[in-house]
Amino acid sequence: MRLSSLVRTVAAGLAVGLLLAGSAPTAIAGESPTAVVRATLDTVFRILDDQQLKAASQLKQRRQLLEKVIAERFDYEEMSKRTLAAHWKPLNQSERQEFVQLFKAFLSDQYAARIEGYAGERVVYLSERTVEEYAEVRTRLVSDKLDFPMDYRLTNKAGSWYAYDVIVDGVSLVMNYRSQFTKIIVDSSFQELLRRLRERRVKEEKSKT
Repeated sequence: MRLSSLVRTVAAGLAVGLLLAGSAPTAIAGESPTAVVRATLDTVFRILDDQQLKAASQLKQRRQLLEKVIAERFDYEEMSKRTLAAHWKPLNQSERQEFVQLFKAFLSDQYAARIEGYAGERVVYLSERTVEEYAEVRTRLVSDKLDFPMDYRLTNKAGSWYAYDVIVDGVSLVMNYRSQFTKIIVDSSFQELLRRLRERRVKEEKSKT
């Protein structure tokens, strides 16, 4: 279950971490999608720029802080539905819940690891488009070495905005994972996908102890 070469390259820096849109401290009701994305990124940048957290003895704490920010308000259930697509509907409630939790752990670990490669990139906010309960925030990720578009897709639930996808230079992460997971399900089964995600989670937990 590897990212495509393009998305993997983007993820090497801050890019994948920008999926945190909506993961900042609880958004104020009525706050715009762009304001939520901006607040989130400000929180991430503060963690990454904190000199005390860069000390070797604090790296574990910094990683935990990043994972917490990642997990707080990203809409993993919405992303799970869109990622599994037609394979979501036949699942029972138990299977859905387990997949969401495993997918959440998988993404949190992946993104926290990639964010640690932050190298001074900045975000330029371009525009916002809202249609009923959905929104898209267009930005560009810019540094001395790169400049490419990143669009965030969010959904409004109970008055707060939650991210469920990011489009990196035209490539949707939801579609990327859909392609990978669908192949596993079609070639084997949904239970095999769960097994691989469980196995990965166990390995990650062991590596943190």
